[in-house]
Amino acid sequence: MKKMFLLLSLMFLMIGCGKDKSETTGTKEVKKTLTFYAGLQEDHAAMIAKKFEEETGIKTSFVRMSSGEVLARLKAEKNNMSASVWYGGPVDAFVAANEAGLIESYISPEAVNINEEQKDPDGNWTGIYVGYLGFVGNQKMLDEKRLEMPTSWADLLKPEYKGEIVVAHPGSSGTAYTMLATLVQLMGEDEAMEYLKKFNGQVRQYTKSGTAPGRMAGQGETTIGITFLHDAIKYKKEGYIDIVISAPSEGTGYEIGGVALLKNGPDQETAKQFIDWVLTKEVQEMGKTVGSFQFLTNKDAMPPAEADPIKDTKLIKYDFDWAGKNRVRLVERFSIETSTIAPKK
Repeated sequence: MKKMFLLLSLMFLMIGCGKDKSETTGTKEVKKTLTFYAGLQEDHAAMIAKKFEEETGIKTSFVRMSSGEVLARLKAEKNNMSASVWYGGPVDAFVAANEAGLIESYISPEAVNINEEQKDPDGNWTGIYVGYLGFVGNQKMLDEKRLEMPTSWADLLKPEYKGEIVVAHPGSSGTAYTMLATLVQLMGEDEAMEYLKKFNGQVRQYTKSGTAPGRMAGQGETTIGITFLHDAIKYKKEGYIDIVISAPSEGTGYEIGGVALLKNGPDQETAKQFIDWVLTKEVQEMGKTVGSFQFLTNKDAMPPAEADPIKDTKLIKYDFDWAGKNRVRLVERFSIETSTIAPKK
């Protein structure tokens, strides 16, 4: 009987130890999740979300928005953040977000592999790619209208281009804000605003997204668009064979696409894991598999061959910190001077 009692006691003990911890404590195991706001192309964001989930088992979702939309969403959610990470889009918007108290500083261990000029020293953002601003045209439409492809900012004011240009609005688009901040840094603020008032008369449509003008040019919906050149290269690879590109001879601005940790966002440790992951050479090089042909920030990453034709584009010395801190003021002045407002969501 004593042996039987000891055997039964041991069996009950083993059963108790084998129970799930959540069952014995009366709590449920919490499964890790991650939501990020994406400022890059939809297919790129979807690929990254899928790969991260496959590699980590962490349920991953994203919301794709233009930079101005992300910034507005973060301000609205300041005390109740839905996402943990901002991934992609020009970092001057990240600077503006940090000024508004929306960014949590985080210096990833992987940041040692990122070029010094492509990361914030305080960890408020870290660069993941670099893209150059330029012009995209539809060669068939140019030929039909007997127009030359513009090759300078000055060209865009010529009478023959009136009504032929599509560009995003800087109130909603990081791409368009890069154009605005580029012209201010290139010409001086007052001269740039005078230029933009004249340019406004040339514009057929302001779009919400900075990627839209390039696709519209490829589809024959506009003769000329202003966008980042890597997006135009993507569209041509997708089959829009009439696409041609050029960059302004006076010099052009560029973006550093960034990643940042959002203040008070959920799953902060998971968010840091995601940031560490996207900064690696292997993940940066995944972009080209979905047609993202930007230059890369990881010192060991190989840039896509498709970007080679634009590597010698003349760039201005673009000041990202200044552009971010002056974003709200410059967009407001642009809207007043040109009497335009950002397209609604």
